Parts: sequence; structure tokens; C-alpha cells
Amino acid sequence: MRYLSRRWPRTILAALLAVAGAVAAPAVASAHWSRGGAAYSNNRGYVYLNDNTAGTNTVAAFVRHADGSLTPVPGSPFAAGGAGLGSGLASQGAIQVSSDGRFVLAVDAGSNQISVLRIGRGGALEAVPGGVVSSDGAQPVSVTEHNGLVYVANAGAADSNFTGFTLSWDGRLRPLPGSTVPLAGTAQPGDVLFNSTGTKLAGTLVASSQIDSFRVGFDGRLIAAPGSPFAAQGLGPFGSEFRPTNPNQLFVSNAHNVGAGTGTVSAFYAAPDGALSSIGSSPFADDQTAPCWVEISHDGRFLFTVNTASGSISSYSIAGNGALTLLGSTPVSAQAGVGAVDARLSPDGRTLYVDETAAGTVGVFAVNGGQLTEQGSVPLPAGATAAGLAVS
Repeated sequence: MRYLSRRWPRTILAALLAVAGAVAAPAVASAHWSRGGAAYSNNRGYVYLNDNTAGTNTVAAFVRHADGSLTPVPGSPFAAGGAGLGSGLASQGAIQVSSDGRFVLAVDAGSNQISVLRIGRGGALEAVPGGVVSSDGAQPVSVTEHNGLVYVANAGAADSNFTGFTLSWDGRLRPLPGSTVPLAGTAQPGDVLFNSTGTKLAGTLVASSQIDSFRVGFDGRLIAAPGSPFAAQGLGPFGSEFRPTNPNQLFVSNAHNVGAGTGTVSAFYAAPDGALSSIGSSPFADDQTAPCWVEISHDGRFLFTVNTASGSISSYSIAGNGALTLLGSTPVSAQAGVGAVDARLSPDGRTLYVDETAAGTVGVFAVNGGQLTEQGSVPLPAGATAAGLAVS
């Protein structure tokens, strides 16, 4: 029961802080570019990118405004504390905002570490004392958090695993004894993620074309589903997402199918014990190349996947049983055809932010149901090879 006993104090404290902040903290406003001549000044939240810079890693921070536009947070980028890799991580989830909204967690793939940064006033990031810790493996590429329980995917062949930590109320990560799940050096995990209730965890194994599935015990340790790892329904299972409105439905992109236009997205039902079974006629055709990063609308009605080799974003509608219907694809104009990677929706679901790292920008797309319209972009910091994007 150690996981539960650690979780309650942090949750209660977060609630007290939120109430105190609502009473005492004035709204923060900042100037930014306007769209169509209309001026907006209200701050709706923040967008963070793991810059994955070689040497000293940094995190880029942007103020998110009512119209979806972005402006850099003063002082951005912020030192993460570890080292980036300086090249693409081939993963989803390299940065996350904690579920209480107080911290940013970022992988430092170049130094085999994880950094925790506190979100301060105006979205600025502050180093947490002792907030940079070993990832307990080699080359961490993806991190996930749910109510103070954290898991990281280490992809380095020398020490590849999924391993757990607890996140304390003051932002310190502590290893969770007995939580490490070793992986084959050739597995190349690409994503690790909790479902919305924190009862299940999945991890994609890109190189071995498998999907690991687990139940999460009361102590935070993982219990492998019978039959895990499961064979993927295509080559290179990559990005993944549990449906926000149904924690038992898991969607996975298949990025490495051979040939142009052969990408697919799979839909799975995750049983109470974590076992995966196919939904409907899964996998579902994408008609694009290299669908990698996956995002699902907060109401669970639409799925978006970024087609890195096609330079487009595909949209699907999601039926109640999890079956997908392809609606079409939207070009990512800033990419000149290729290179977009991670994507995340704003909390209100009206804006999709895309890491257009090949062009050195963050793309801003307006969302209307399953339809996307690119609105503009803002530059990334010089030297960034951004991997992962988080929105608060």
C-alpha cells in the first residue's frame, strides 16, 4: 500500500495550494502576436517542449493564449539539468506535465537522467532541489505520470527497461523498489503511458513490433498481462494513447509498414487483466506514410496521428466500440512535406500543437471536430532538436 499512502498527502496539499492560489494570485497577462487584427492578452496556459539539446538540455516554454497563439515565456528556454541527445529520440512522451499541474518531467536521453522542474509564475520553470535523478537505465525516451506514480522507458541497448518512481509533493523523484521490467536490448521502446484511471500501463516496442501491457498494482508495481508482450498489427508500433472516455481502449500507430501510404492505426480492448484483443477490423488504414504520434480528443470522439514521412496529420472518428473511420489528412505546410513529430491538444480541445522540429517551429492548428486548419507557427530555440510536447 505504499503507493496509496504516498499519494494522499501530495493530492491534499495540491488541492490546498490550488485553493490558496485561486484566492491570492492575480491573473497573469502578457502581450503576443494577434490573429486577423484581433488582440488577445489573456493567458490560458502553457506549452512545453523537451529541446533535447546536446550537452545541457533545455525545455522551451510558451504562453498559450485564448486564440491558440503562442509567445515565449520570459527566460525560455530553461535548463533541464541533464543532457539531451542532440538527435531525434523516436519516441512519444519525452516530456509531461504532472497530473496536479505543478511540475514538468523531462527525459535527459544524453545523460541517462530524468529532470523535474517546478512550474512557477507565468509558466517559468524552476529547478527542483535534487530534481535530476538517474533513469535507472540507458537513454530514457518516454515518461508518464499518474497521481504521483511515474514510469520511464529506457531505450538504450545496454540497459533497456520500464522502471518506476514516486513523485513527492515537493517534486522529488524516488525509485520504486522492485518496479523495473527488463527489456531486450533490441526492443527499442517508443512510448510508455498510463490510462486515465492509472490502473493500466502500456509500452510500445518499436524494433521488435510488440506491445507490452500491464495492470498497475496498489503498490505501483506492474503486473504483466497474460500473453504480454503482444504482437503488433503492423511494423514499428510507435505512438499510443488510451481513449480518455474509455480507459479500456488503446490505440497504437504502426509506423514502419513497408511502402508509401501503408501506415495503419490499431485499436485494442484492454481486459481487466491487461490482455489486449483486437477491435473490429483493426488495423485501420491511414493512407499515409509513417504514422507515428497519436493524440485523441478529450471527448474521445476523434483521433489524430502525425504522419512523419508524409508531412500530414490524419483524422479519424472513433465509434463507441473503438472502431476507427478515416476522415482525411491535413498537410503540415511548414514542413514542406516531411518532419512533423509529437502533437498535443489544448485542455479545451480547440487547438492542436505540433512539434515541427525539422522546420524548427511549433505549429498551431485550429480544431473543429475532426477537422484541422493550420493557423501559424512560432520558432523553437536555436539548437533545439525537440522531442516531446506537453500542454497545460
